[in-house]
Amino acid sequence: MLEFEWAWLFLLLPLPLLIRRLTPAVKQYREQALQVPFLEDFNHAPATSKSNHFSWLILILTILAWLALVTAVARPVMVGESISLPLKGRNIMLAIDLSGSMREQDYRLGSQWVDRLTATKFVASEFINRRKGDRIGLILFADQAYLQTPLTFDRETINKMLSEAALGLAGQKTAIGDAIGLGVKRLRAQDDNEHVLILLTDGENTAGNVGVYEAAEVALQQNIKIYTVGIGADSQQSIDFFQRSSLDEATLKKIASMTKGKYFRARDTQEFQRIYEELDRLEPIVREQEQWRPRTDLFYLPLAIALLFFSLAIILRNRSLT
Repeated sequence: MLEFEWAWLFLLLPLPLLIRRLTPAVKQYREQALQVPFLEDFNHAPATSKSNHFSWLILILTILAWLALVTAVARPVMVGESISLPLKGRNIMLAIDLSGSMREQDYRLGSQWVDRLTATKFVASEFINRRKGDRIGLILFADQAYLQTPLTFDRETINKMLSEAALGLAGQKTAIGDAIGLGVKRLRAQDDNEHVLILLTDGENTAGNVGVYEAAEVALQQNIKIYTVGIGADSQQSIDFFQRSSLDEATLKKIASMTKGKYFRARDTQEFQRIYEELDRLEPIVREQEQWRPRTDLFYLPLAIALLFFSLAIILRNRSLT
């Protein structure tokens, strides 16, 4: 729908007529000349008709140019359909374990056995797609913690970066304390206070520079809830002679308890799915309440038309004088 931001400026349309009526006309003085009735003088007779024709055309172009100029000044905008926006969302940071133990293939997707990271990606992607109105960030950790994606509303980008996460990208060990510390650092920089950190791991804290409980204490002080998810089937088999998966449920439960969050156990993809459904209930998506209509400025179109008509009027005026 077309609207005008400053529609009252259309009151300027009769301004040229008012100026013409209120200002005195300029007196034109003609030099007296002796008219000699030679035959050649009749050759100039059509000039009057041509001049009158140009005068009318110049007047029409000038009027149209003035109309277009006032229209541009009134600032026309094209208003689109109403779009619902969330009144307020949450900041959710996902911290996903990429340690060597995530290679264990103890999850089933359909008829195929997959490793823990693949199962985590599959279910986390569905969770991300449901979080409309929330800003989501992604942290990957193993020997160290890395910010893969800062908080954003762009769920497509988050899913793309999650799908590109690979085992061994950040090392082989598990730095849970570093992951929590990085998540707290990124979340507390936001203005609002609706912060959630979801930590997904299948091991125990075996690396990093930040203590697990110290990081959890800072999260509590910053009003950041931590939901911890223990990944892996009940049978904890060794991946190889040197790498063994050992889920520290006691630590994960304490982290969640300290920060007023909750601990979940994901033994299979069905439990994974139920965990994210439970998180949807614990941290509900804020309902859409505000309405926004996209607006596109169109002032440049009548402005261009005004400049074109004024230019044509000036060209015709110069031609009529020659």
